[in-house]
Amino acid sequence: MGIKGLTKLLTENTPKCMKRGNLASYVGRQIAIDASCSIYQFLMVIGRNGTELLMNQAGEPTSHLYGLFYRTVGLLDAGLKPVYVFDGKPPELKRQEMAKRFLKREDASKGLAAAIESGDKEVIEKFSKRTVMVTKQHNDDCKKLLGLMGLPLVQASSEAEPECAALCKSGKVYAVSSEDMDTLTFGAPRFMRHLMGPSSKIPVVEFHLEKILTELNLTMDQFVDLCMLCGCDYCPTIRGIGGQTALKLIRQHGSMESILENINRERYQVPENWPFQEVRHLFKEPLICADDQQPDFAWTDPDVKGIINFLVEENGFSDYRVRKAIQKIEAAMNNTQSSIQNFFTKNFSKGCG
Repeated sequence: MGIKGLTKLLTENTPKCMKRGNLASYVGRQIAIDASCSIYQFLMVIGRNGTELLMNQAGEPTSHLYGLFYRTVGLLDAGLKPVYVFDGKPPELKRQEMAKRFLKREDASKGLAAAIESGDKEVIEKFSKRTVMVTKQHNDDCKKLLGLMGLPLVQASSEAEPECAALCKSGKVYAVSSEDMDTLTFGAPRFMRHLMGPSSKIPVVEFHLEKILTELNLTMDQFVDLCMLCGCDYCPTIRGIGGQTALKLIRQHGSMESILENINRERYQVPENWPFQEVRHLFKEPLICADDQQPDFAWTDPDVKGIINFLVEENGFSDYRVRKAIQKIEAAMNNTQSSIQNFFTKNFSKGCG
């Protein structure tokens, strides 16, 4: 989920913080991509028709591989340099949210079984999507494929969003791609949505954190408090407070502590022992890999035989389409290497002139 209603709040109050573009706007840029978020999108949409999924001969789902492979090829072909970041162990504060999601999937499974029995296709489609979850096997499959394609990947210490944000803050990547708005709460300077969407017709939307803070007239600490009030994955919400009310309270009182001291508790129900200080600390100082633990990113030549064996032989992909895609990967890698070589040749010549 990320931050409840934050997109709507920013659209209404900070229109200058967002710009729409396409892949051509990011040629040569290194982009950190929230891998699990992308995989979830692919599992939700690609090859799904009710309970029918895109599968290989062994009956194993392949939507995640199909989406990751062809979307990544599209990014490389457009001149982007993706860096996929995978989730590690979730923080303790997220246990309650994960338990809620588990119960929702259980309820959806029961609803799906009833819908299948009644034959209601529309309800089957609805509940089928609600049962989707990204598993360790999905992640392992995608890591293997990215390795064969010659792309770098990062294993986050905890969640992918703060790891991506840290890479962006340190200048190792230009921006972060995800659909979870809490990427901004973790401090990503530039945040992109819809980059990994199944449809290339939807424009990429880029958010600039500095412009958000300027237009809202908030400090980063106040923005974090605003996001907690809107609703996040790490603590329950205060019933009755939506985005606009949250913004009004932050502007009026300046901090969560002051809000809680002055709030009308008959109107707004503050949860008992609300852990806002722990959540604030999590947003401001998340568990991430140390700089010296992150290797320099490298995009290498694809393992052609390995890709064909994995996608075509093991997972039933079209041999012709995969080979055409590999040609695009090779061309993209050659362009990257040529650009680097031209850069050093040009600058070396200037130095010797």
